[in-house]
Amino acid sequence: MTDQVNFGDRLVSPDEKTRRVGQVFSSVARRYDVMNDLMSGGLHRRWKDRFVSRVKPRPGERILDMAGGTGDVAFRMARRGAHVTVADISPEMLAVGMERAQERGFEDLSWKQENAESLSFADGCFDAFTIAFGIRNVTDIAAALGQAHRVLRHGGRFYCLEFSTSEWPGFADAYELYSQKMIPRIGRAVANDEESYRYLVESIRRFPRPEQFRRMIADAGFEQTKVETIFGGLVCIHSGWRI
Repeated sequence: MTDQVNFGDRLVSPDEKTRRVGQVFSSVARRYDVMNDLMSGGLHRRWKDRFVSRVKPRPGERILDMAGGTGDVAFRMARRGAHVTVADISPEMLAVGMERAQERGFEDLSWKQENAESLSFADGCFDAFTIAFGIRNVTDIAAALGQAHRVLRHGGRFYCLEFSTSEWPGFADAYELYSQKMIPRIGRAVANDEESYRYLVESIRRFPRPEQFRRMIADAGFEQTKVETIFGGLVCIHSGWRI
């Protein structure tokens, strides 16, 4: 890793980025899902449904949902009979997820505080690895992809749902204006935290374009890598196989 990395538009040390990302999600945990609805007009729910339909969880499978936070993706996979371990670097996000699981009657989920760059799980112990709207917050993305590859069994599959930058003329400019001007204001009004949402907007803008990230997944050892773009690449479903 280099001596400095981007935390949004600011350059900080790798340790400082990890610490600051933890602070961001500690701050927004309680209002995270409400903010997702407001920022996406509720579309994040459809994107997650589409994501899980691509993962195709099966009864009895072991799936690691990294950056699983409040449980949105894990609940969808658990309904299909998969045994899901929800991992997140933020204990506050995990606490919200566990409360929601109890309210909804999901008793078989496992919850673990984990750093995506240094997972504690044994080699080859999961059938699938999922991460939704979390990989761009990781300090060393290549290390996290390497860990995902390591904990998957041979024949296991990797799926990532993440924002990027739309290539649609007109729409891309309109979304950039909306994200820069409106999302931090919504964060201030709803979550009393403008700065965290300013960082989240900046982190999207700095995340690799879809094809570049697909190559990063391949470089981590995954085969048959693919990217499915939504809204011209504003949201992408990335996938690959450990073969």
